[in-house]
Amino acid sequence: MTHRALLLAAALGALGVVVPLRALGPAPAESEKERELPLAQMVGSLEMEGRSSPLAVMLMRRGPLFSVRQVVERLGGELHVGPFQQGHELKLGDTSFLFGPESAAVTFGGEIVSLSQPPQLGPGGLAVPLDLLEAVYTELDGKRFAWREREGRLVVDSGSLRVLPVAVDVVHLQGVSTVVLQFPARPRYRIVDGPGRVTVHVLGDRIQPPARVARAREGLIRDVRFGPQDVTILLAPGAGTESYELADPYRLVFDVFPGGAVAPAGGTPALPPPRRDRIPTIVIDPGHGGSDEGAKGGALVEKDLTLRLARLLRGKLLEALPVRVVLTRDEDADLPLDTRAALANQLKAELFVSLHLNSSFGSRATGAETYFLSLDASDERAELAALDANRAGGDPLTDLELILWDMAQSRHLNASQRLASLIQGELNETLGLRDRGVKQAPFRVLMGAAMPAVLVELGFLSNPAEVDRLEDPLYQNELMDALTRALVRYRAATWVPAGASASATEVPE
Repeated sequence: MTHRALLLAAALGALGVVVPLRALGPAPAESEKERELPLAQMVGSLEMEGRSSPLAVMLMRRGPLFSVRQVVERLGGELHVGPFQQGHELKLGDTSFLFGPESAAVTFGGEIVSLSQPPQLGPGGLAVPLDLLEAVYTELDGKRFAWREREGRLVVDSGSLRVLPVAVDVVHLQGVSTVVLQFPARPRYRIVDGPGRVTVHVLGDRIQPPARVARAREGLIRDVRFGPQDVTILLAPGAGTESYELADPYRLVFDVFPGGAVAPAGGTPALPPPRRDRIPTIVIDPGHGGSDEGAKGGALVEKDLTLRLARLLRGKLLEALPVRVVLTRDEDADLPLDTRAALANQLKAELFVSLHLNSSFGSRATGAETYFLSLDASDERAELAALDANRAGGDPLTDLELILWDMAQSRHLNASQRLASLIQGELNETLGLRDRGVKQAPFRVLMGAAMPAVLVELGFLSNPAEVDRLEDPLYQNELMDALTRALVRYRAATWVPAGASASATEVPE
């Protein structure tokens, strides 16, 4: 298997998608020629509602491939093709699907689905397997496909509207009200915010409301109302919401915050409710290590100081919180950047915090910076910092691999931003450090982390005055006290205590 395929497998694993390794490359008995060349090409037909239209078909060893452009023209949607036909985006409603030639995977929302075979470029443009069409049109639009090989016909049944029963729970804990809408399957929906309300419009299906709605005695929810294709949550004055999804069973969750305490916008949760059958795990990553020494300031070396600080932080967190704390390295050892986030994923960690020290060409730079992941840096200096830190990461990631790694972190974006803001605030206010702000950058060590993840630059080793402070054990203790307070505040604001329950009454609809 190629290095690229191994990275792809790791990215899929970070998202909880288990893919057989054979699916990421050709079977040993297949040659490249046998894998890529079609057995035949033909002009078949696409039939729906008694109407037939031409359809380019490539017959492959693993099954037929169909011209995606011709399918979209007939079934609807928007198809955008990137340069040299390498990147394709199919948008249906509010959902975008990303795929391309020679890649047996399609990404949409926060999910990655492996395909029976990779799409191929042919006379009709990109041709895709039937399971990709089903992922788009069956899941979102209820259409069903049947391939009649002998007649060369792809028959599409427009299907009928599903009736989706919805269960509703409303709770109020720690100043935040939560509405949970549970469906038997993931609906296609659109969320619309309005004054004093938020509405879920279900597209292509109908809603069967519950007989009763459990509502907390007090909180920020005034009512939950139902229409044939709508669920409307009426809010207390000034309240705001953010939403996220949970699986097994499928749930759409709205956290409702009082005025002035709304979480960062973007529709991603601060943190979904934790599993209550285990102690939460926090992974602390001491930056650099082994042959990668990092920055230097006199006799102070970044890899040694980050390890010292990480051990100190571990002890403080264990005293302050009922958590397990794991260091990615507990000695001076080489550790690949990709392995650090992978370890956190393996441990099913709740948080990932990478500790670093900064450096600058001049000797006057001072203060702390806290980063969360973005493929686009927030400023030029953040981009340079990420490029410098990523040099130890091995081979550069391809565009597809960057997308897959970014998808793993994207659903935790707001939670990472909130954690970064709390850490930066504690460092600024408690220690009087210069506020260099919360920033975004494509740090490889954060890529692939399937939980909220941040990177903290705790000071400049290029500044002699800051080096003197960083060498002081009392100052090190203050730094880690600030980080501990930030993590405790984050936990108090976002995590539901194990065994907690809300006092609720059954209220007739």
